[in-house]
Amino acid sequence: MTDVLDTLLDGYRRFRNTGWTPHRERWAQLGQGQEPQVMVIACSDSRVDPTQIFDVDPGTIFVVRNVAALVPPFETTPGLHGVSAALEFAVQVLKVKEIVVMGHGLCGGCKAALTQDLKGTEPGQGGFIADWISMLDDARKPVAHEHGTTGRDAERAMELAAVKVSLENLMTFPCVRSKVASGDLTLRGAFFAISDGVLHLLNDASGEFAPVS
Repeated sequence: MTDVLDTLLDGYRRFRNTGWTPHRERWAQLGQGQEPQVMVIACSDSRVDPTQIFDVDPGTIFVVRNVAALVPPFETTPGLHGVSAALEFAVQVLKVKEIVVMGHGLCGGCKAALTQDLKGTEPGQGGFIADWISMLDDARKPVAHEHGTTGRDAERAMELAAVKVSLENLMTFPCVRSKVASGDLTLRGAFFAISDGVLHLLNDASGEFAPVS
């Protein structure tokens, strides 16, 4: 058994003692089903766990994580549409009331989109990532024009722009668009800064991100 697995199993044992056993009633309820009110679309980065950032119990938020917290545009072409399937389930089956797209600081996917270092690489060698983050190609142009393609200012601008791209792509889904129009669903943009641990929310009116006090 590896040291890494030992660490995970030690954590599991702590969970059984402090997370499961004292809260059996809550887990019994969850055994009957889930009714989260919020879907959070976040990055796979190991440093930005939405349940930790929002300090919520199991069953509170429906989470989808992927490289750079991206939502692809609605399409019906053949393929395996993991994010779209999760989105459909959250909106149509779970009937969540809010969807939060949460980007974060020091995002490797956004940095790769900005520098385009992975362009032209083969699948399995970076090509899968390159294809995925190509969703940010159009957003990259104004960022690169204003901030360049290197440095923290440029990276931060790309990270914030990525959140807006995902919000725009969410609105290409008919089920999302109709529920937003009826007031049954709200879309929000958020950004978590790893450097200082501060959460920022997107102001729809100004288009700017402001820190949560």
